[in-house]
Amino acid sequence: MATKDENSTVLVRKEQKQAVKPPPMYQVLLLNDDYTPMEFVVAIIQEYFNKDRETATQIMLRVHRDGKGMCGVYPKDIASTKVELVLTHARKAGHPLQCVMEEA
Repeated sequence: MATKDENSTVLVRKEQKQAVKPPPMYQVLLLNDDYTPMEFVVAIIQEYFNKDRETATQIMLRVHRDGKGMCGVYPKDIASTKVELVLTHARKAGHPLQCVMEEA
């Protein structure tokens, strides 16, 4: 127990709560091209973005119709890793599929 004599001062530190904001999120997008087979795109979406076949097909059709389709939203490091995995897989298979990320 702290006691106070005449010549001492007791300081009390107030604890301040800092607001911690979540990290920025990034969309991972596939871009349309005229060469990558639709089935390959569906397989990529299923494998790297854990989508079922129906959802993967819907995303692939959005890529085909609109020029791009969002596969998911992730923190920066995860989004970057997914982009690299998709690009590496596509290149090894001989396809020019493009995958990019942009801040959500």
